[in-house]
Amino acid sequence: MSRPAVAIPEKLFFKIGEVCELAGVQAHVLRYWESEFPMLAPQKNRAGQRVYRKRDVEMALRIKELLYEDQYTIAGAKKRLTNELRGGGKLKVVGGEEETSSFSDTAIQAVQNARPANDGNNVVQRSAEERQGLKQLASELRELLALLEQENKGRAK
Repeated sequence: MSRPAVAIPEKLFFKIGEVCELAGVQAHVLRYWESEFPMLAPQKNRAGQRVYRKRDVEMALRIKELLYEDQYTIAGAKKRLTNELRGGGKLKVVGGEEETSSFSDTAIQAVQNARPANDGNNVVQRSAEERQGLKQLASELRELLALLEQENKGRAK
């Protein structure tokens, strides 16, 4: 299900067809993403053709990962990318050991082994095991959030 990391050739510029091949999407999809994600903005040459730089290719790959693998909506992916580029998305753990004991060992291991956050220039490629652990952690965090929201609603009554 998860694909190996895409090797981006060491070139200064890429044509849209090359980016389509690397990302595994069609050209109209890339053009649509350009209209929806301001951070994906390839330059155009004198002939008016799109010219992608390596950071644009990395951004296209990250957008594809968020939309297709992580199942984000366009709006959700846009917010996530904006936060990542801003340096956000880093969670601060508050509380003692007893609070983290409800998390699965896989999720905790994934967080402990996680590589540094995206600095805005490079897309961090994660292994399938890391992605699975992070997805598990996200799922568990959503469950916790739902429980907290229920508790807050009960207090409000």
